[in-house]
Amino acid sequence: MSIGTVHDAEPATLASNEARVRGLLDREWRLLVDGRRVGAASGKTFPVTSPYTEEVIAHVPDASAEDVDRAIAGAARAFPAWARTTPGERAKALFALADEIERRAQDFAVLDAFDGGAPVGIMLLDVKIALDSLRYFAGLAMETKGYTVPASTNLHFTELQPYGVVGKIIPFNHPFMFAASKIAAPLAAGNTVVLKPAEATPLSALLLADLVQEILPPGVVQVVVGDGPEAPQAIVRSRLVRRIGFTGSEQVGRFIQRSAAEVAVKHVTLELGGKNALIAFPDASPQKVARAAIQGMNFTWSGQSCGSTSRLLVHDDIADEVLAAVAAQLAGRRFVSPLDPEAVQGTMVNKRQYDRVLGYLAGAVDSGARVVTGGGRPASVDKGLFVAPTFLDRVSPEWPVANEEIFGPVVSVIRWTDEEDAVRIANSVDYGLTGSVFTNDISTAHRVARALETGFVWINGAGPHFQGVPYGGWKNSGVGREESLEELLSYTQSKSVTVML
Repeated sequence: MSIGTVHDAEPATLASNEARVRGLLDREWRLLVDGRRVGAASGKTFPVTSPYTEEVIAHVPDASAEDVDRAIAGAARAFPAWARTTPGERAKALFALADEIERRAQDFAVLDAFDGGAPVGIMLLDVKIALDSLRYFAGLAMETKGYTVPASTNLHFTELQPYGVVGKIIPFNHPFMFAASKIAAPLAAGNTVVLKPAEATPLSALLLADLVQEILPPGVVQVVVGDGPEAPQAIVRSRLVRRIGFTGSEQVGRFIQRSAAEVAVKHVTLELGGKNALIAFPDASPQKVARAAIQGMNFTWSGQSCGSTSRLLVHDDIADEVLAAVAAQLAGRRFVSPLDPEAVQGTMVNKRQYDRVLGYLAGAVDSGARVVTGGGRPASVDKGLFVAPTFLDRVSPEWPVANEEIFGPVVSVIRWTDEEDAVRIANSVDYGLTGSVFTNDISTAHRVARALETGFVWINGAGPHFQGVPYGGWKNSGVGREESLEELLSYTQSKSVTVML
């Protein structure tokens, strides 16, 4: 994908990143409500902890329903003027926001690394992806158009109009990337946005509010964060918010659907969890399958990615060779500060998630799984919530480790000998986000890709997204498509107009 060049005076080092993050943390964190930086009305704050140092690094406002209601009201007031701006004017504002983000890219990257635990180099890539998304949707702004219909001798046409106030609720695993990229399509379509980042990783979104305040008209984007369900629930249940976009867990997504429906008819899109399968056929290269299994599991983020291929369904003829290659490719992995430019794998986001992953590992081993590599906390580390990249062989498809989304660096290896059985196992879970097929047979590749009950499939690859290619899930993995023209249009509603001649 096309990405912008990140400007920084000198190559970053661990020392320079540590100094940079200390400077960024030396501030008073504030919400962005109605164009102003404010604390919570109650005066309450909550602590934010780094999963590497396991120490409190900031205190941020703990927004209540009252704060969220003020933000929504401000977004509603700002909406008419923003909707009246031309698509070209909205695009110009998004381009300007992207340019300023690019100038501050290293700041966002180090803040996310220290706040969320992922390596700074990968967080810098997240910033670049966000830039790409902002510029992509800015360029698509003119596509919010209708069409004429020759239904009679009168004039019939459609036009697309924005919803108004959009609620965007984002998860912890890509804090800045989601904060910046998920506001792009709603804004390009003429909506105003109330953004609610995850309480585990709120800092980069609150820093983004600085740039939003400088570049966008007051009230067009609001940023609120609270510790617990009160703030997002206030967004979901507000009658002024008719369009909601949520990225996160299946359980919370279903709760949002139900809660929103109790107060109004709303357009809700959901990008939820996954228990995604990579199916490797016996004609595939074991080395390439091993590389893809590692890349597709997103070990860099410690597996904290909904699209991760967390099930490796490998034909028994090549299974031993694939797993030997996996162990060799992961050997010698270092676990260092996420602020170190050489870091290749981050921590779990918090202690609760760390303990949850270790619990799944213990249960699988007790059930008879064989640990190929990893299996728990790396022996070499004495600091940070690290879990070693883990492959568990001889896993039964019925076990929790093979059915439930762990959101950690754990791959369940399931061996197979019959294609029909492999597809049945891949489709046996409630999720349907991504899938991967590895084979050199073109007919097999397309046949199996078509049979997978998922919204996104790689053939002979796993992991990357491509701007403009719709991304989203089937079944319990979600509703709607993102990263594409479909996402932009989903933030508009169609109106039919007839002119009687």
